[in-house]
Amino acid sequence: MSAALRSLLAWLALLLLGRMDRLADACSCSPVHPQQAFCNADVVIRAKAVSAKEVDSGNDIYGNPIKRIQYEIKQIKMFKGPDQDIEFIYTAPSSAVCGVTLDVGGKKEYLIAGKSEGNGRMHITLCDFIVSWDSLSATQKKSLNQRYQMGCECKISRCPSIPCYVSAQDECLWTDWVTEKNINGRQAKHYACIKRSDGSCAWYRGVAPPKQEFLDIEDP
Repeated sequence: MSAALRSLLAWLALLLLGRMDRLADACSCSPVHPQQAFCNADVVIRAKAVSAKEVDSGNDIYGNPIKRIQYEIKQIKMFKGPDQDIEFIYTAPSSAVCGVTLDVGGKKEYLIAGKSEGNGRMHITLCDFIVSWDSLSATQKKSLNQRYQMGCECKISRCPSIPCYVSAQDECLWTDWVTEKNINGRQAKHYACIKRSDGSCAWYRGVAPPKQEFLDIEDP
């Protein structure tokens, strides 16, 4: 094999590797606490996906057609959103560009948080909070009705490594990753960050409306 051919093959290999790296990194999301996902979303619903099909959504800046997956859904309950049911959910056609795959047929129920597109439509990505309804804890299900909304003025900061500290009184430290190596740990499943009467925020656990049963912000 000539030196020129070896150089060409090496260049092609590097080009392919770079393309694969870009595809792998095309959809990158920072983990968020379920309460933060609720507060960031325009729409939060409990729903089933009935059917799915690929649809055209106009053209990009180069004139190429934009494809999306359209899910027809059956909304079971709306926890946050407009004064009309959501009928269709749209997402990108592949996970490489943050597209979400939902089971169709109306058997599996989801909690779906995403952005409103108006007229009974919403858009979701892999960075949104989309989980099986059955996987939610009892506290999470109860918190969707009121408690998460009560804490939307608070800031939940993920602790990436020990030590970490709060920087303001309206902040709660989310430590699941460092304590359990899991973003779906105890704080995510059983706690909400709620603003107290003095303006500070602290983790609260329980299924009853918060009163004085707050925990130390450093010891959730």
